[in-house]
Amino acid sequence: MTSPRITLAAWDMHAKKKFGQNFLNDPSVPELIAERAGISAEDLVVEIGPGLGALTVPLARRAARVCAIEKDSQILPVLRSELLASGTDNVEILNEDILNVSLTEIAEAHGGPIIVAGNLPYNISSQILVQMIRERRWVKKALFMFQKELAERITAPEGTRNFGRMAAMLGYCATIRTLVRVDASKFFPRPKVDSEVIEVTFLTDPPHVATDEALLFAVIKAAFGKRRKNLRNALSNSELPLSPVQAEEVLNGAEIAVNRRAESLTVEEFVRLANELAGFLAASSGSEG
Repeated sequence: MTSPRITLAAWDMHAKKKFGQNFLNDPSVPELIAERAGISAEDLVVEIGPGLGALTVPLARRAARVCAIEKDSQILPVLRSELLASGTDNVEILNEDILNVSLTEIAEAHGGPIIVAGNLPYNISSQILVQMIRERRWVKKALFMFQKELAERITAPEGTRNFGRMAAMLGYCATIRTLVRVDASKFFPRPKVDSEVIEVTFLTDPPHVATDEALLFAVIKAAFGKRRKNLRNALSNSELPLSPVQAEEVLNGAEIAVNRRAESLTVEEFVRLANELAGFLAASSGSEG
């Protein structure tokens, strides 16, 4: 692995802040991530933002194939050169924005669930996670590197101050564990904070099932959208079709106190609330008809 500082200088290039580019400069880190990922020789790994290929190469050594999705077209010649120098020939590179890519289509073409990995830019991390959750039927697991602060929010337990929208959504359909903690000194350019790699393994059967999953996620979004407000006010001041009186009725039906706040709810309570709301909306629609 060539130093990213030297590689970029040789190509007269710089890391782009708009793409959140911070390149790993210690080969032991991507090797450790790939080792702990549990990748088999039959797996297809979709890597988001391969950059200079630091993680791509150790992933490719363990997987059947890697599909590397890179938005920055200017870095592609460098990536191809690094892969060629390492003798890696089982990597397909797509010059696309991951938010415009169908993981389902990639997995269907592969013939089964895929593994997704990547060092995610802070500004689109939540969007990518939501995409994973929606397409999780075709995602065996995801291995993502986040800035430490964001990783702590994503892995926050129920009932804690950091528990938020993404932790609740993932808590519904996945198990999460921290794989590796990565010091800021392991990157070039050096970021201001350390990072963590988390493993998200999606559940085939969630322990608490929502009758309308899209509505569940809408309820979670609404509750945390106004997290300083109590649930009655948060739900009635959201995109949900609820007045304060109706929100109170639904909360009472779900046996959840109206003055509680989003971070105090468990995943099971969010599911119960969403199921109660689904019944309420169905009854309201029937009475109007």
